[in-house]
Order: sequence, then structure tokens, then C-alpha cells
Amino acid sequence: MKDRVRPTPRPGMVLEVDRSTPPILFHHGEGFRTEKLPAGRSRVVYPAEPLLGLADPEGAIRRALLNPIDQDPLPAQLRPGMKLTIAFDDISLPLPPMRRPDIRQMVIEQVLEMAAAAGVDDVHVIAALALHRRMTEAELRHAVGDRTYDAFAPSGCLYNHDAEDPDGMVMLGTTPHGEEVQFSKRAADSDLVVYVNINLVAMDGGHKSTATGLAGYQGLRHHHNVKTMQESRSFMDQHRSELHASNWRMGKVLRDAGVKIFQIETTVNNNTFGVDGPLAMLQKREWEWNAKDRAAFVAMTSGLKYAPPQMARQIFQSWRAPYELTSVQAGEVEAVHKVTTENVYAQHLVPVEGQTDILTMGLPYICPYNVNSVMNPILVMCLGLGYFFNLYRGRPLVREGGVVIMGHPTRWEFHPVHHPSYIDFFEQVLADTTDPVEIEAKYERQFAEDEWYIHLYRTSYAYHGVHPFYMWYWGAHALQHLGEVIIVGGDTRAVQRMGFRPASTLQDALEIASDTVGRQPTVTHLHNPPILMADVS
Repeated sequence: MKDRVRPTPRPGMVLEVDRSTPPILFHHGEGFRTEKLPAGRSRVVYPAEPLLGLADPEGAIRRALLNPIDQDPLPAQLRPGMKLTIAFDDISLPLPPMRRPDIRQMVIEQVLEMAAAAGVDDVHVIAALALHRRMTEAELRHAVGDRTYDAFAPSGCLYNHDAEDPDGMVMLGTTPHGEEVQFSKRAADSDLVVYVNINLVAMDGGHKSTATGLAGYQGLRHHHNVKTMQESRSFMDQHRSELHASNWRMGKVLRDAGVKIFQIETTVNNNTFGVDGPLAMLQKREWEWNAKDRAAFVAMTSGLKYAPPQMARQIFQSWRAPYELTSVQAGEVEAVHKVTTENVYAQHLVPVEGQTDILTMGLPYICPYNVNSVMNPILVMCLGLGYFFNLYRGRPLVREGGVVIMGHPTRWEFHPVHHPSYIDFFEQVLADTTDPVEIEAKYERQFAEDEWYIHLYRTSYAYHGVHPFYMWYWGAHALQHLGEVIIVGGDTRAVQRMGFRPASTLQDALEIASDTVGRQPTVTHLHNPPILMADVS
């Protein structure tokens, strides 16, 4: 096939900045900045080029279902009269959403074809969204495809997981650590649960798919808490993640309770912006931009400069990434996830020697919790300190007591339908304290059990009342590790409300950081997205 004749993808790299290095691209919400980094003491960590996708995705999916790891082929596990539940990852990944057909659609359609051939007629299809907002009809159609939606949604057999349904949730047991395992009753009562996953980063998948995706507050509170987050030395490094360990303990309880899971995991490359098209220059390294790339970038940034924020947001939120499937494996959860993780690392890992005094990052317009929505200040904090900071294996890129400089507009702006409890969290809780431990002790239960927030979660399109707490906790390890957090180009009041230092330019931020790390600090820029993961020695 012509489109598969591409040069061998180059691995990620670390560029040492000198006086000849061109300005470096920083994502900045629904826009961009270019910055000159200090020569002689700065470096840039670049992602690898996109791995080549599988030539026959449909065939690869079928082979995985017929030749699973440590389980019988899927058709052998299907029979008339059985109860089958298919659960799938919600809108929080991949980021940005991928072009149609979505991988979930491709997998689910083959599972349903095998189920129909086996005479299975009791089938439910569930978006495993835990405490995330419900997916809209358009979002569900994009994920599972029109054929599946039209066949199952009208009869109520395709729906969003409801973690607050008193008749729809059950307790299946407790781990040796005292963690309650709460689970979807429909899934628990099924003869087989087929989970359809997309692994965008190493944290995704495994037992987290079901033990988190089909759980509720009573279960999630045991690992979505400050202690677990502070003791997770990287969410992406499974052997150093307490979040990972807790989900694996819960997975054992699910297995012991008789829940039979057929796990299907997929990985995609990091072709976020395409090798051609209007955003192709964002996939390249700056010194490799040609005249066409430079002209396209100037035109784009000029247009965005004068576009109202709502228009710029709409433009970016409409982008669909041309991701390609790089692997698919199915079968027993842990055996499958081991192979998946290796494939994720093959795309993302970039070797980096040593830590830095200052870590810079340009935050893009999207995170797992503002798809088709607004990136509010709490989500800015979560993306930078929860996700980007944790994109490492081994040690953090920035040394203990160092500084993180994040670039983002950080507007005091919230989506009133999607994030109602975020508004109250930001205006009430953070006005009192920014300390995660104190926040958890004083306010979490009140928000988690608030009947109005629960009503909006169940009947509207709102994130659960406790969700902003989890987003704040997500950055707890970084807050504990760092000496200072500075946000460039953000709304001053919003930045200060979160306890961070505002700066108007990168140079101002570097000057502020000197109070913490000295006058000649080392600087490392995390050139993400496309996604990368630093393997820090």
C-alpha cells in the first residue's frame, strides 16, 4: 500500500540548546508560543516519530480475538442463553479524539459479530466512565459507530455507566488492604465481560479498566486519594505507582468473585497532528520546518491571535487525530497488559540523562476531562502537575525542590454543565486552602455525597461532585516534590487562587524561578504533545 511506504520512524531525542537553536514551540491552550531557551544550559526532549500502524487493523483484531493470551478464543466462550457485557473506554481517550472509524468501533463490531454467530442475544454495551460525565449521543456514535448505536441504544442496551444507581451497583469484596471493591451489577452478573480498551499512555488499561471504569465512589475513594497519589512515584511507571497496585489488588477481588473478563487492549502511535495537513508542522522538530511549514504556522497563529477564545476552542476541539493502530492483544487481563505496556513504551520512551533544575512545558488545549468542553484552571493544574509531570520512568525530570514552568492561558472559566462542582471547588474550597491533605479532610465527603451534584451526574452531563478533588489530588506528588510552580500567560487571579506564581513571559518566569534554583539553573523543555515519556537515568 502506497501510504505505508514511509521512512523508518526516528526515535525520540534530547537536543542540547546552543545559540544556533531556533525558537522552541510551546503549546499554549488554543494557541502557541515560540520561546528562546537559555543556550548552554537548556535541553529539549522530543518525542519519537509515529510508529508505522498495522497494515490490516481489521485482520489484526480478528486474530487477537481468535488467538488470545492465556484464554480460550472468544467464540469458544460465547453460547446461547449467556449474559454478555461489553464495556469500553469513555471519551477521556484518546486525546484528541481519533478519526473515524474509532478503534473501539472496529473491535466492538467484531465482538458483536462473533456473539451473534454464537446465538448470544442478551448483550449490553456500557461506556465505562466511572465518575466522569456521561457521553452524548454524538460522542457515543463516534466511539462505537452508527451500526452498534442504532442496534442497541433504542432498546436501552447501550448506555453510560451510572456509578450512583442504587440498584445498579454491588460490593464484591474487600482487598487485604481494606479497599472495598464496588462494581457494576450488570457486569458482575454477566457470564462474560469483554472490555475494549485504548492505551494512550502506560497508566491506561489492565485491571484499571474494570476496577476503576465500572466502579463508583465507594471503591474509587480507596485509591483516588492524597496518600495514594503522593506515594505514586509515577503513574506511568507501574512498579512505582500505588494507584496501579491498588487496582491490581481490586482486580484479584473481581477474579475471586467470579467475574470473568476477556480483556482487549489496543495501542496507537503518536500521530497526533498528521504527517501532512494543516497541523503537520506540530509533528516535526522546529529546525526541520520547511517554508510551507513556517508559512502555515505563521498564518495559523496570526488567525488564532484575533479569534475569540470560544471560536479558537471550537476549531481545536473539532480536530480528529489520524492515529494508527500499532498493536492489539486480547485474553487474560495481566498477561495482555504486559504486552500492551511494552508496545506503549516502544512508542513513548525517550532516554534522558539526569534531572533538571527547571522543567518547562507548554500545555495544549485538551486533557482527559475537557473533551468538547472548557479547560478550567483545575484541569490546567491536573494536566501539568498530574499528567505531564508524571510522564517519566525512573525519576522525575525535575529534581526535588526544583521548579515547573507551565504555559497556558488559565482563564477563570468553567463549563457550567460539565463542571458544576468544579466551580464551587475553585471559588470556595481553594479560597480556604490549597493543601490537598486539608482539602480531603475538610471538604471531600460533602461534595461526594451532595444530592444535587449526584443528580446532575446521573441525569445531565456533569462530572461527579468529587471529581475536582481527584483532579487536585492528581498533582499531589508534584506539589510535594517541587519548590515552585509558575504559570506563564495565565489569568493572574486564577493562577494565584491555586497557590502558583503568575508570569507574563518565559523570561519573567525564569527570573522568578531564580529565587528557588539560583541564577544559572539547568532547564529542560518537555516537547509534548505528541506524547512522550522520559526514561530518566
